[in-house]
Amino acid sequence: MATKKSTLFSGNFKNWLAIAALVVIFDQMSKLVTLQVLKEGDSQVINSFTNWVLVYNSGAAFSFLANAGGWQKWFFIGISGSAALIMLWLLVRHSHQTIFCISISLVLGGAVGNLIDRFTHGAVVDFIDVFYGRYHWPAFNVADSAITIGVAFLILDELRRVIRHK
Repeated sequence: MATKKSTLFSGNFKNWLAIAALVVIFDQMSKLVTLQVLKEGDSQVINSFTNWVLVYNSGAAFSFLANAGGWQKWFFIGISGSAALIMLWLLVRHSHQTIFCISISLVLGGAVGNLIDRFTHGAVVDFIDVFYGRYHWPAFNVADSAITIGVAFLILDELRRVIRHK
């Protein structure tokens, strides 16, 4: 069975890039609004389980390495940039695998959104504070949400593939 050859200019690849670009645009616009309205540490109640806050995270997920002294900015920029290049390669190589590519596009868009923050602010801008009682989940943003949804889709896609091949 012949497989379709994908290129950087194939329609599918452009669609996957468009999804990633939409994530970046929505992420950066939401952060821009937050930066214009709130000061660092401000908090506005949205509902009984969500606040709108402004927090800068110089670390990774759950503030991992946030207090590492500054070197982590360049470390995370290198990791994010490398991951973005790998994801672009995966989108070209597997452009006809719809669920896989949607997943990778969401993760790519989120990674690029947070990468832009590291370059422009030296840290990632987080603004969604979800809580239950006194427990607060670490603040996050649209890019983080896209990454989480993309990874969940990747797991589901792989589970579906494994079940199908049993």
